[in-house]
Amino acid sequence: MASVNKVILVGNLGADPETRYLPSGDAVCNIRIATTDRVRDKVSGEFKENTEWHRIVFFGKLAETAGQYLKKGRQIYVEGRIRTNKWQDKEGNERYTTEIVANEMKMLGSREGMGSPSGTESEYGGSMPSAAGAGTGAARAAPAKKTPSFEDMDDDIPF
Repeated sequence: MASVNKVILVGNLGADPETRYLPSGDAVCNIRIATTDRVRDKVSGEFKENTEWHRIVFFGKLAETAGQYLKKGRQIYVEGRIRTNKWQDKEGNERYTTEIVANEMKMLGSREGMGSPSGTESEYGGSMPSAAGAGTGAARAAPAKKTPSFEDMDDDIPF
């Protein structure tokens, strides 16, 4: 029987990314994101928030991108798989660390504060990295209409 190990998270970064390079030259980037659920208390009827913290690790080109553009507080979508590492602490006790090995990442929410080297403005008002050089003034004055996508949705999706 086949098995599936897939995780999809949408959350906010708790700190700036930590990027390092392996001896092979490959990039590794670690982040922590928080996901929050609102649950109604059965006794009092009040809503309570439960926050869960997740360790995320990126490798290769995705790690370089995450290290360059992600900042504390940024909302992101991450897709990957769960991995549990077993290790020994200084006293010789076995410890376990569970993390998400990401294979896809999308930046959500406001594009402001992204640290973009270019001053290119998106149609949402924030700065975005430029894939190519700056376009003509006419192209910037009249942005093309586009089909709505996942990134266009409000942040207050009720699920």
